[in-house]
Amino acid sequence: MNFAPYIIGAIFAALFAIAVWRIIRKGTCCGCHGDCGCCGGSATPPRHPADKAIGAVARQRVLALDGLHCAHCVSSVKTALEAIPGVAADVTLNPQRALVQMDRAIPDETLRKAVEEQGFRVLSVNEPAESRK
Repeated sequence: MNFAPYIIGAIFAALFAIAVWRIIRKGTCCGCHGDCGCCGGSATPPRHPADKAIGAVARQRVLALDGLHCAHCVSSVKTALEAIPGVAADVTLNPQRALVQMDRAIPDETLRKAVEEQGFRVLSVNEPAESRK
């Protein structure tokens, strides 16, 4: 008697059960429990624009962020920041931060509000180290 089909079927069933268990245990794909919008939460889903070009960079800010779990979260923050006229942003997951370039003075509170409306926290807003010299 050939047991190979039964063994292969048992392996697939075990893998499927593990996948279902992980989804149920975590609640979502990235562990954010649906709060960040990337997994069907309440935040606005992102658009995926091309890199934004702005005029001459007049100011830069580094935003230390909290709550980004995946590439979709990064895209949400980038899109929200770049929706502000005159802003281009580079957002990273590790470390969780955004380098924001502006073609004019834009209040830090405006940047903070754009990120927080997407469901993420802004821990600090600072000038980049190279511009403090």
